[in-house]
Amino acid sequence: MIRSLIVVLAVAVLAPAARAQTYNVDLAHSSITFMIQHLGISFVHGRFNDFSGKFTVDKDAAKSSFEMTIKADSVDTNQKKRDEHLRSDTFFDAKKYPDMTFKSTKVEPIDGGYKVTGDFTMHGVTKSVTFDLKGGKTVEMKGVQRTGFSTAFILRRADFGISALPDGIANDVNIFIGFEGTKK
Repeated sequence: MIRSLIVVLAVAVLAPAARAQTYNVDLAHSSITFMIQHLGISFVHGRFNDFSGKFTVDKDAAKSSFEMTIKADSVDTNQKKRDEHLRSDTFFDAKKYPDMTFKSTKVEPIDGGYKVTGDFTMHGVTKSVTFDLKGGKTVEMKGVQRTGFSTAFILRRADFGISALPDGIANDVNIFIGFEGTKK
């Protein structure tokens, strides 16, 4: 009977800890891209090549968390001069503000994923943003547990102090993020 009580207590104590799963973002299977309108007639596409992140998912969504760091100087629109201009103090000011960061403050379950709210910092300005994160299917491949998510949302660049060329470049920036994580 004592042995059974010890097993029950051990399960009760360890079970909540076993629910949370922490993952590191796998850069080989993740991307951060954007699209912004130019002159009201077309869209320019770009991406960020250097970023990192980690996230924890829990059966209790409120205990889940997501965070990411993006290197501003890794912006890549496939045009060297434009990329240099974007890195300059006219736009990202990547020397002064090398990192863009996101850290969740609230995670809620929704159909097919989570509604995530958090603090996004870019160009020295921090704002709360909310987006739907879809996915969460878990698979195991070659002994590594993986899960992935994706989202699409709009940021207004002027909200973060990036307002250059308002007649040529739209204020709304369409953001697309897809990421896989591998379990620590």
